[in-house]
Amino acid sequence: MKKSHAERAAELFMAGYNCSQSVAAAFSDVMKIDEKQVLRLSAPFGGGYGRSREVCGAVSGGCLVLGALYGYDVAGDRDAKSEHYALVREFMRRFSEKDGTYICRELLGESAEIGGEPSERTPEFYKSRPCLGLIKRAAEIIDAIIEEKRKSE
Repeated sequence: MKKSHAERAAELFMAGYNCSQSVAAAFSDVMKIDEKQVLRLSAPFGGGYGRSREVCGAVSGGCLVLGALYGYDVAGDRDAKSEHYALVREFMRRFSEKDGTYICRELLGESAEIGGEPSERTPEFYKSRPCLGLIKRAAEIIDAIIEEKRKSE
């Protein structure tokens, strides 16, 4: 049986990829983009943009998926741009419903070290961070959006 995108995202995170990479690469099948390329494209967004603790990497990875699937590519197409931005805002709204935010440092609380070296992936790391649940949430929301868009076509 095929894994869900949330399960695949969790698997990638537990293998050591960052939050953005985990969410984005989990959807490489739907985006029809080579997983290695998706991992590279999404790499900068981990840690809330290179450990700056801004927008959560799971959200950034989800936005990358939305762009690949539904983004606009005609300069000056204001309607397409508006529609796409509304979709991105809806994803971000759904993501932040539980915690009230999509900002990495706010989601991490006291463990939100800005800058420095990436944390070592130890059992304590995984226990102290909400990231695994956030990654799954982002993937589930993206799947729901894909299904909604599919039904509306």
